[in-house]
Amino acid sequence: MKYVFLTFCVTLFAGILAYSQDNSISGKVVDTYSSEPISEAIVNIQNSDFSTLTNSAGEFNFLQKNLPKGEQIIKISKPGYKSIYIPIIIQIDRPIYLKAILLEVDLDALESEIGIISLSDDQLDEDEGTSDNISGLLQASKDVFLNAASYDFSTTFFRPRGYSSEHGKLLINGLEMNKIYNGRPQWSNWGGLNDVQRNQMFSMGMSANEYNFGHLAGTTNIIMRASQYRKGGRISYASSNRSYRGRIIGSYNSGLSKKGWAYSVLIARRFGDEGYINGTLYDANSFFASVERQLSKHHSLNLTAFYTPNRRGKSSPNTQEVYDLKGTKYNAYWGKQNGEIRNSRIREIEEPIIMLNHFWNISPKTELNTNIGYQFGKTGNSRLGYDNVPNPDPSYYKNLPSYFLSDPNNPDYEGAYRAYSSFVNNGQVNWFNMYETNILYGGTSRYYLYEDRNDDTQLSANTILNSRLSDYIEINASFNYRNLKSSNFASMKDLLGGIEYLDVDTFNSGDAAQNDLNNPNRLIGVGDKFKYNYEIDATKYNGFVQAQFSYSSVDFYVAAKAGKTNYQRNGLYRNGSYPDTNESLGKSKKLNFTTYGAKAGLTYKLTARHALELNTAYFTSAPSIRNSFSNSRQNNSTVIGLTEEKNINVDGNYILRFPFIKARLSGYYTLMQDGSEISFYYADGISVPGRSSTTAFVQEVLTGVEKKNIGAELGIEAQVTPTIKLKAAAAYGENIYNSNPHLYITSDDLDEPRFFGKSFLKNYKIAGGPQQAYQLGFEYRDPRFWWFGATANYFNQAYINISPLTRTENFYLDNDGMPFNDYDPEKARQLLKQEKFDPYMLVNIIGGKSWRVKGKYIGFFAVVSNVLNKQYKTGGFEQGRNSNFRTLSADNANDTPVFGSKYWYGYGTTYYLNAYIRF
Repeated sequence: MKYVFLTFCVTLFAGILAYSQDNSISGKVVDTYSSEPISEAIVNIQNSDFSTLTNSAGEFNFLQKNLPKGEQIIKISKPGYKSIYIPIIIQIDRPIYLKAILLEVDLDALESEIGIISLSDDQLDEDEGTSDNISGLLQASKDVFLNAASYDFSTTFFRPRGYSSEHGKLLINGLEMNKIYNGRPQWSNWGGLNDVQRNQMFSMGMSANEYNFGHLAGTTNIIMRASQYRKGGRISYASSNRSYRGRIIGSYNSGLSKKGWAYSVLIARRFGDEGYINGTLYDANSFFASVERQLSKHHSLNLTAFYTPNRRGKSSPNTQEVYDLKGTKYNAYWGKQNGEIRNSRIREIEEPIIMLNHFWNISPKTELNTNIGYQFGKTGNSRLGYDNVPNPDPSYYKNLPSYFLSDPNNPDYEGAYRAYSSFVNNGQVNWFNMYETNILYGGTSRYYLYEDRNDDTQLSANTILNSRLSDYIEINASFNYRNLKSSNFASMKDLLGGIEYLDVDTFNSGDAAQNDLNNPNRLIGVGDKFKYNYEIDATKYNGFVQAQFSYSSVDFYVAAKAGKTNYQRNGLYRNGSYPDTNESLGKSKKLNFTTYGAKAGLTYKLTARHALELNTAYFTSAPSIRNSFSNSRQNNSTVIGLTEEKNINVDGNYILRFPFIKARLSGYYTLMQDGSEISFYYADGISVPGRSSTTAFVQEVLTGVEKKNIGAELGIEAQVTPTIKLKAAAAYGENIYNSNPHLYITSDDLDEPRFFGKSFLKNYKIAGGPQQAYQLGFEYRDPRFWWFGATANYFNQAYINISPLTRTENFYLDNDGMPFNDYDPEKARQLLKQEKFDPYMLVNIIGGKSWRVKGKYIGFFAVVSNVLNKQYKTGGFEQGRNSNFRTLSADNANDTPVFGSKYWYGYGTTYYLNAYIRF
């Protein structure tokens, strides 16, 4: 294509007029196929500050007298079109006029919505097992490997370089969107906004970024600014069997008017009674509006607001026994009520966001962008509660055949058969039974449906300065402030036929049973708060500065950051298990963290086609709120020994760019130190000197966690013919624990924290998708605007998430503090060996076509994933109940363990079909 452009440019130069006495450059930009003028195209003289936009007639004009002389390159670009580059020679007193410059529609841009749609909606919500996926952060990249990771690898929850979602920064209009609570971007907070999320800027890893210091997995800035959208409208409808069954989006962008106004609006709906997994409802709406006013040639003001309320039915992780009995689509969270599917675990989000952005062109070389954002609303996760009645979970271990066969000396075959028949023939939540039970107990609910609520209010503000000091030096700087006020409580949703609920903890007695000693024995109704109630106040502010240097053969940058973070809990209930002053009621001590960091990198251009890159960074991060309070629902206790997390990163890249082939080969090394992690579960066999082993609901706290990620990536793409493209990608990584962190547990059943010393995790693999991934694929693009592609993707080295408590001294110590007399080291090694999942291959196909009809674009595309319907495990975790040698040995001796590991399975064959019209 570049050779066509050069030929075209030679023809253009023959028409240059040479009678004016200035250095003006002017021209007209039109659509290749319709010859209609294209407005708001960006015309830029490369490596200079001279830039302008085409007007409504598609015309542009540079009238400045100080245009750079000599050989220059003009770049002409517009979202939705392929950019072109035109060589010119600027001479004194020789104006240049470029006749009709043709821009061609970029079909790649039209197809890019595939990833945004399928990933944001299907893979990046907050359900268990998917929340660490970072692929959504990669969609703005044109990198061959990252495209494979974003689209094809993501369905298996592959994590590039082993990073989690909190290791990437996601910005909207320059404001950070990662949640302070857990550090993760909340994709479900803005789902359905696909048509207004296409303007994205991505910087990979710790490379230079204009907006902030960044993080290990890179930085994405989504530009949701009214004047930056292409004028016109779009309507699309999608059908799928993944998360939702149907989705419709309508949007319109006005473009920038002569009076300096622009606006953009969108409305969308996604819906489905259930997705690929049984009982997973989907009910979501999306609303977006943005208005921009160009106050002058130096100032512009943009107001953006969006509201995306959504309800999602969750799916359960299950033991292999459950999957063998019910299949991989089984979900224990739902049952039928009056003939309708009702899921007990619904995630509901209503968090509107409003932001105001000011853009100030201080000079042709200096820009200042100031932003303020306000986010508020609620997030709720519902679940069934039960007091002094059987567990309503149909997959509860006492409802399965393995429980009745667990005693090798006296197996209950009759009970196992009854359990088998009941579970296979029904095996879902029995709503009728819970209503009946509550009525029999006189209306005091023993079963109830409640939700864990987070009502957050967050204020964000920042200012970003970009200034080009010279042709070779650019300075970037920013200051960021965020303040969070989070209200956390349990809220009663449904008494399930009862009249009231007594707010006490039935697992305790006396004063310890009171959830709030200041209001004992409260009777609760629908909508009331109960169980726990506390607030979290958090403040974060930081600044960063960066200098970028660009020369003919080398580019390099240096950057630094510094910041402060503080958290404080304020308990509103005096919990009966923690009655003393400030144990649970009132404010905790304030946690303060100081963060800092530095990074540097360079690009050495061997030739115009070959380049070497090196990036290195050291920085600290504050632990998240989630990993700072050991049991925030009940008390003010903070993690013992908590400190800032340290990160060391080095990566190198070899980049190859030819007109017919492009490739990147990378190697990386990352060390993450002083991390903390908290888990909640029931544990059997906890040894406490002087006491018998016990079963307790515990909070497991790990400190001093160190992780090492090392590996290589390769992406290569070859345009073997004008219509056929071949591509390949590979990732080879080793992500392991690099230390033996300290572990302690807290619990209502323990008088004080129980310290277990070191958890011997060093060299165990870190769970989170496969650590090796390989792809071969091709694309065919017909000149008549239809296209087709397929990829084969092979995955290996995926591991289960291990139980840290099982790797402590508690595993081999009896309650007298001495090793078990029947302890067998060889058998222990087998019991503690980390499970590795089987490798698997997934084949995906994609295709589509578009037409231009009377100035409108009509098209469709379809994606079929996992064509061969391969069954595979995407993740899982060891249950922590069997925490010592004897209990784990006894359970594993059974043909089917009672407390076997729990897994998630990937989707079988799925499809996604989208049709659209753009006008």
